[in-house]
Amino acid sequence: MRKMTTPSSASTSSAKPSYPDISARLEENLMLIEGFFVNCRDLTIHSWNYGQQLEHSAFTVYFDTLTKTTVTNFAKDTLQNLVPHELGPAETVTIHDVIHYFENHGIASPNVELMSNMQEAVRGILDGKVVIFFNGWPKAIAYFALDVEQRQTSEPITEPTVQGPHVSFIESLDRNIGVIRSLLKSPELKFEYMITGEKAHRTVSYGYLDGAVKPETLEAFKQKIEGIEQEEIIEVSYLEEWVNDSNYSPFPQVRYTERPDTAVTSLLDGKIIALVDGSPAVLICPGKFVEFFTNSEDYYYRTIFSSLIRLIRLAAFLMALMLPSTYIALSTFHSELIPTVLLLAILDTREGIPFPAMIEALIMEFFFELLREAGIRLPRPIGSAVSIVGALVIGQAAIQSQIASPVMVIVVALTGIASFALPQYNLAIALRILRFPLMFLAATFGGLGIMVGFILIYLHLATLRSLGEPYMDSLAPLHVKKLREMILVLPRKVLVHSPRSRQLNKKSAGRKRSQ
Repeated sequence: MRKMTTPSSASTSSAKPSYPDISARLEENLMLIEGFFVNCRDLTIHSWNYGQQLEHSAFTVYFDTLTKTTVTNFAKDTLQNLVPHELGPAETVTIHDVIHYFENHGIASPNVELMSNMQEAVRGILDGKVVIFFNGWPKAIAYFALDVEQRQTSEPITEPTVQGPHVSFIESLDRNIGVIRSLLKSPELKFEYMITGEKAHRTVSYGYLDGAVKPETLEAFKQKIEGIEQEEIIEVSYLEEWVNDSNYSPFPQVRYTERPDTAVTSLLDGKIIALVDGSPAVLICPGKFVEFFTNSEDYYYRTIFSSLIRLIRLAAFLMALMLPSTYIALSTFHSELIPTVLLLAILDTREGIPFPAMIEALIMEFFFELLREAGIRLPRPIGSAVSIVGALVIGQAAIQSQIASPVMVIVVALTGIASFALPQYNLAIALRILRFPLMFLAATFGGLGIMVGFILIYLHLATLRSLGEPYMDSLAPLHVKKLREMILVLPRKVLVHSPRSRQLNKKSAGRKRSQ
């Protein structure tokens, strides 16, 4: 056994390598492997002989950083497979016996693969397989032996749950798809695969429930991802730019989840999910505006409590979007709309503040966004402590130094808390972006500016589409029966006949009528 120790002076070409067929001469295959993996010190090549007089040669190649610590003697296992089919002891096995057996009888083990060209062999080695080349045979045998350390299934990090399954996806594509299939045991659940990138070779998979997804939506998704095989897809969020109908819109057109139950309910609702090997998140599309206020955990509680939570989320959305601009407009242009006692209290707190309400709001919003990012990027044990202590210290210091009034600190704090109450983080990011244009409009035109900004946002949402479907479906045009699911969580008996899974219910109803 020897390590791959090609001299470092050997130049590596940045051009796309050409992959010839596997040669029948072992020396040529060895030179090709060494040429492809120049300066790869973790590559192991083990040459060995077999036969009665050890007259037949072969070599095994693998990455010891990708395969199991104690590699199984796959060479011995390969020859042992021939013993029941040959006459005489295993020492009499020849290359002709190997060729005859593997090309005619095939391979029964699911962990073994027969490779006919060098590109398959190189990709197999990079995938963590142990590849065996035989002298005199223009093919190779590959054994799957990948053993890369992965984290175990744990509770969701970005979507914590109080009641419901405490299981999350991990960075293994096969494990994630297996979890989904264990929860949705239907032959109509389809998964399709593709290999992306010339360097990363990441496996991308998308799944859908046949009969639940709209055919035109599925076709639009397939057209969107055409040509994605040439892109280096590292994480599932890379797919968002390909799936979006408008990449310049601040509003998200897809959802993300790391919870299997959310992925399963989305499939039942006729959605398409996308997964990438190495990413613990699942992309759900198409995404509609009303769906960003829902959470799979809503259906684990009683309908009265879940409906109250939905109403709180709608209020949080309006607060996160319009609270600072509303305060600026009222305090600057429309003070007559504020009750007298409250107005006197606001004027008393603003006494001595050298900035107008707009500048004061910008300063406090900047401090809050800075603290938010610091709390995210810092190590978890100290991130929350820094954000809380920083908010208290900076808020109190700003009030005492008369940079900001107490009312403005309260407004900014409530705005930040409201953005945290939304289930989807990417929707909160859109509100963080739109909040500042509304503040400028409110400081310039007052309530009229807020109204104009709100109308422009609504016009943009009304024209936005996700995989060809209207983004504001249920709101424009208005459908009361569809809209009720956004505001209220209905009882299970009513929910069975609700518009959820319309395509699936329509298909089932057609079957009953035909019977």
